[in-house]
Amino acid sequence: MSTESPNKISFPEELAGVWAQLPHKGLFFGLLAAWFALFHFLGNSTFGYYDTASLPGWLYRVYTEKNSEDGHGLLIPVVVLVLLWTKRAELLALPARAWWPALALLAFALVLHLFGYLVQQTRLSVIAFFLGLYSLVGLTWGAAWMRATFFPMVLFAFCLPVGSISEPVTFPMRMLVTKISVGIGHSVLGIDVVRDGSRIFNSAKTFQYDVAPACSGIRSLISLLALTTIYGFVSFGTTWKRLLIVALAVPLAVAGNVLRITGVIIAAQAFGHDAGTFVEQKLGFVTFLFAIGSLMALGHLLREKKSPAADALPSAPAPA
Repeated sequence: MSTESPNKISFPEELAGVWAQLPHKGLFFGLLAAWFALFHFLGNSTFGYYDTASLPGWLYRVYTEKNSEDGHGLLIPVVVLVLLWTKRAELLALPARAWWPALALLAFALVLHLFGYLVQQTRLSVIAFFLGLYSLVGLTWGAAWMRATFFPMVLFAFCLPVGSISEPVTFPMRMLVTKISVGIGHSVLGIDVVRDGSRIFNSAKTFQYDVAPACSGIRSLISLLALTTIYGFVSFGTTWKRLLIVALAVPLAVAGNVLRITGVIIAAQAFGHDAGTFVEQKLGFVTFLFAIGSLMALGHLLREKKSPAADALPSAPAPA
């Protein structure tokens, strides 16, 4: 005997139902296909590193190249689609009508892409592509849809590759992480450790490490910034709480890397250079877990409680 509820709807059935209710889908996906074709055939004018005129092709190669700092860009479209799916009932309940002022944003995106194409700055074209995509939402379904989809769509900002131009951010982070880690090791733990720039070693030179750009936190910073943005907007409705959660990305990235480098110093002092290398290369995920745990703890403290009056209201009877 089957225990499955007779009213339970499978995902394919629900997807088909949402698709049937989606207004003006022919117009939207027609415009989307034309927009995508423009950036596929005339999206990239730089051929020094990746010989392709396709902007999506350029992005894919940037995301998937060896030791890429921008690999998270492949996950962002999936996250956006999931968040839009969770808002499906709210979106379908909104009035859907063409909103012509969205043409101004579309025109701006076209001009930005043209400028980026002429001066061979592909990242400007990336920004233009996602701005134009957002404008198509307003052009097809209206301003209410643009307001309701602003948060999921803004996550496309994390698709912009910044790994190769992040030195102005990573260098100060390297210095800060190195100074704090050496300070903890020397002044707090009493370990004979010194710093020379971003290099860390003991006076006997039995171990030496360099806080390289890969360890400086740009990858964890971007990942944490995306995570804190999603968590803040999904979990909180108050603006200051959202901004506080998003702003946590920077101190959490620094604290996580300090924890990692301090662990390297302790392991190297206690068990030798190879032990420190093991901690550096194999236990990096621990710092990310620390950051996530800290984020969840603060989120728990800031959680928004239901008002007693709302809890006291009787629930509405279920419709027949």
